[in-house]
Amino acid sequence: MRVLPGAKRRRSEDVPPPGAPQWMTTYGDLITQILIFFVLLFALSNVDAKKFDLAITSVQGSLGILESGKSLIRGEFVEEGIAGENLFTGEQQERELRKLGDQILEIIEASGYKGVTVSIDERGLAVRFMEGALFDSGKADLKSEAIRLLDKIAPVLKQSQRPIRVEGHTDNVPIHTKEFPSNWELSTARAVNVLRYLVEKHEIPPQIISAAGYGEYHPIVPNDTAQNRSRNRRVEIIILSSSSIAQEPK
Repeated sequence: MRVLPGAKRRRSEDVPPPGAPQWMTTYGDLITQILIFFVLLFALSNVDAKKFDLAITSVQGSLGILESGKSLIRGEFVEEGIAGENLFTGEQQERELRKLGDQILEIIEASGYKGVTVSIDERGLAVRFMEGALFDSGKADLKSEAIRLLDKIAPVLKQSQRPIRVEGHTDNVPIHTKEFPSNWELSTARAVNVLRYLVEKHEIPPQIISAAGYGEYHPIVPNDTAQNRSRNRRVEIIILSSSSIAQEPK
């Protein structure tokens, strides 16, 4: 090798290897791992346990781990800004509920029953029976036409295989009878009688159905006219949405 005049030849051991020193690689890896560790701690400290369980169940459902390969988790995450969960079940559940609602609506319209409506709300698919469609005023015994109506829609409720809640509601006019000391007893008795008929006659699994009596405290309209009070006296059969299922007592 030709050396310029006046230049000293450097020994090979004095020339540093190209790139960063080796200790910098180890140090960089260590800092990265520490950063990841603290990011994980922060993320885990903000995990909502309920939503974590919902996410896991949703993934299980999408993989067919649950019965029939369906998840019971609804698009709750989408409403709160996590759109991925909707990929698994949100749209599927809405289609399922609407299909069941259409079937029940066709039965009601073909049978000519009055005072029965079908709608979807935050609870799920709601089949609403005004008082006269199922019971006489102040009574909790199912009318004969009510039994015929329940016989027609029960197969649809059963095929859904989804949890069901039967809700009883009254207006705000007090009732004081030997059988029903208050509206609590009346609303609960009505819900329970519908439940028992569906379980005992149509063999809807008792594990998936429940009854609740709300008395006068969940009106759909103000109790300020006779017409409004008649609307508030009702029984509702709810095919529960997944967000409602998550709130049910285990």
